[in-house]
Amino acid sequence: MTGIAVFEGFGHTLLEAAEALVPLVVIFLVFQVLFLRLPVEAVGRILAGMVLAFAGLALFLQGVHAGFLPTGKALGEILGQLPGVWVVVPIGLLLGFVATVAEPAVRILSYEVEKVSGGYIPQKVLLYTLSIGVAVSVALAMLRIVYGIPLLYLLVPGYALALILIRASLPTFVSVAFDSGGVATGPMTVTFVMALAVGVAAGIEGRNPLLDGFGMIALVALAPILSVLVLGLIYSGRGADNESG
Repeated sequence: MTGIAVFEGFGHTLLEAAEALVPLVVIFLVFQVLFLRLPVEAVGRILAGMVLAFAGLALFLQGVHAGFLPTGKALGEILGQLPGVWVVVPIGLLLGFVATVAEPAVRILSYEVEKVSGGYIPQKVLLYTLSIGVAVSVALAMLRIVYGIPLLYLLVPGYALALILIRASLPTFVSVAFDSGGVATGPMTVTFVMALAVGVAAGIEGRNPLLDGFGMIALVALAPILSVLVLGLIYSGRGADNESG
């Protein structure tokens, strides 16, 4: 049994993390000199936080390369070769939910929305709304791979429904909904679930991983928009009930 080279290519990963964070550090230092002029203690805390962010990002990306991607692809290939290949649909539903609950960007969005709305939109309500939406979208993506459903057959009706819901949902939820589509496609979902989808497409005979394995992220980006807009409809109904009461 061969061992897993956990830190193989870590130098390249460090370079990727540096390319992402160094411009932010430079911009901060420029603004600090020209406009901010924060105390030395505050600058020290900010720079220390950036160092921690660099270390965390580098380790996370390395973990993605060493663990998430190979595991997701291997699991997908095994599931795609099972006699009852339909089982990937409920498994995709479960993994989509779990990955979204663990997504840092989703948690940050949920926290900020609750704080800015003064508790009107609770953090847990938004978190589970997004998680359920992504779970359903991943299940649909697996269904598309299994039965060869064209991607446009899901995307076009989905975005048409979103445009209809925009007119009926509360304005508060419209902006949150479209931001949710971005944060839901974060590193947890993209790395593991997309690798799973590519693996499933590779494991099913007659499926092309390049054509059938991709497109899932488009569905994942759409699902939170629809789920949050539906949540806006529910809150709109509650508001009407409160007014009538």
